[in-house]
Amino acid sequence: MDRETTPSQSEWLIMEVFWANDTPTMTAKEVIGKMQGRSDMSPRMVRVLLNRLWQKGVLSYTVDEHDLRVYHYTVEKSKEECQREKSRKFVESYFEGSRKNAMAALLQGAKLTEEQLHELEDILEKCKDKDQDKE
Repeated sequence: MDRETTPSQSEWLIMEVFWANDTPTMTAKEVIGKMQGRSDMSPRMVRVLLNRLWQKGVLSYTVDEHDLRVYHYTVEKSKEECQREKSRKFVESYFEGSRKNAMAALLQGAKLTEEQLHELEDILEKCKDKDQDKE
């Protein structure tokens, strides 16, 4: 089985902090501070998850030159990249790789407004245009 390279549900909460942050780099202490009120994760758990995100290649880090105990974490994968990878793995795992079947299952279970249906139609048109450009 392939090694997992996308954030788990708990890791995603941490990544939301990074993706919403104004600066590209944060320390564990800064992440822990921003997680307060969003989650009841302990500081130790946040540090464990930061390490897992580094192992997955979602984050990188540098060691502080003044204090070797402080790591500065930087995002390596955008939210969009992670969403695409998660979606691809979801389709492979539950729909035998069939994007059509995955989309059909999601749409059949959804209650959509007229506006949302038009937005989906626009997305489908863009996909068609993109496929025609490849030909």
